[in-house]
Amino acid sequence: MVEERIKMRKQLGLLEGVAIILGIIFGSGIFISPKEVLEKTGSVWSALIVWAACGVLATLGAMSYAELGTTLAQSGGDYHYINEAYGPLPAFLYLWDANFVFVPSTNAIMALTFTNNVVEPLFPNCPVNHISRKLIAASTICILTFINAYDIKFTTRIQNVFMFTKIMALVIIIIGGIVWILRGGTEHFENGWEGTKTSAAEWSVAFYSGIFSYSGWSYLNFMTEELRDPYVNLPRAIYISLPLVTVIYLLANMSYLAVLGPVGVTSTEAIAVDFADHALGWFKWAMPTLVAVAILGGLSVHIMTSSRMCFAGARNGHMPELLAHINVKCMSPMPSLVFLMLMSLLMLIPNNLTSLITYCTVVESFFTTLSCSAVLWLRYKRPELHRPIQVQLWIPVLFVVISTMLLVVPVISEPFAVLAGAGMTLAGVPVYLCLVRTTPSPIKRLSVRFTYFCQKIFLCVVEDKEE
Repeated sequence: MVEERIKMRKQLGLLEGVAIILGIIFGSGIFISPKEVLEKTGSVWSALIVWAACGVLATLGAMSYAELGTTLAQSGGDYHYINEAYGPLPAFLYLWDANFVFVPSTNAIMALTFTNNVVEPLFPNCPVNHISRKLIAASTICILTFINAYDIKFTTRIQNVFMFTKIMALVIIIIGGIVWILRGGTEHFENGWEGTKTSAAEWSVAFYSGIFSYSGWSYLNFMTEELRDPYVNLPRAIYISLPLVTVIYLLANMSYLAVLGPVGVTSTEAIAVDFADHALGWFKWAMPTLVAVAILGGLSVHIMTSSRMCFAGARNGHMPELLAHINVKCMSPMPSLVFLMLMSLLMLIPNNLTSLITYCTVVESFFTTLSCSAVLWLRYKRPELHRPIQVQLWIPVLFVVISTMLLVVPVISEPFAVLAGAGMTLAGVPVYLCLVRTTPSPIKRLSVRFTYFCQKIFLCVVEDKEE
């Protein structure tokens, strides 16, 4: 009798794929980054150029990931590609940074941003202290983790609703801006180059702020094994999502600038809400709700996709074996979800996450560049691989060259972030040498016993691997 293999179900179609990409990209970035981009570039037209350039760069990267995702059709995204191209140590270092910094800090930031957008309208005349805000953010992370662990089908249905809600919020902003411009509100574009800055360091920071808003275009690759017909649906989801995002972001920023002007954009802390106050009349009451829903959807899909990366790393022996287990009732990687939830709750403790955001952006950009360079290295190292999609060579080359140039400037402009990122990344080397490459140690034997105990709690089994 042949045992039935336990695997992640293929239950995501093209619509769900598009919803996952848009669900992450349309998060908090478009409601935070316009101010930073305009401050660093100095003028209206230069800010719009940065937004367009970031969209083009993200599209080039996404096209490269389409080749990687269809050539190496396994869950794990960047981790899997780096592991195949450059070996286990660089892959482990990516996993180390992602699981202990990238993912939990992003979850904490999005949860706090969601809390701020909910609390302010509900208690306009009653200040809410930091502890209360953090408790709401922690509850949000826990509830979304439970939903993701309990039923993936229900989660993907929610993502579809969130996706359309986010697009509706941005479309309302775009329509409000177009109406404003048609009524003659073009004065802020007439001298649009005035105040343009020439500092390469400031422009690089502007690009990083724009890239932060586009981040998430690679996250569908984390769930390749759960995507139906991935050779068709993965590239289609990418090709639909990225041009749509670029156009929406450009039009949304034009609307912000037309209504609020450069002074209004740089002085606001809630750009969508201020825009609604000026341009939407009686409908302004809906904007805080729509923004909160948009951020909530981004957080939910980020929790879902990032857990697959942790799961893939554990399956390869780069994380504790427990995290490679699947709940047999819900068919979800419940231990990975719980682990990342706990790490995210820890990230809520600090009061200032600004430096952490800068650190995350720089180091994550480094690993994204490394992943895209895997397209070039695998073409040379493993030309025999079947490539259902093979992008033109200039696409990954251009992405790697531009991204590398953007990585050089922060060494001068943001040395603390670069040093912190390098230090955190290199700290993973002794962990890898001591706990991953060594023969079974007392720590590993204890981990095996703990895993057996937790199997009974989470009702999990290890995913069977194909021979």
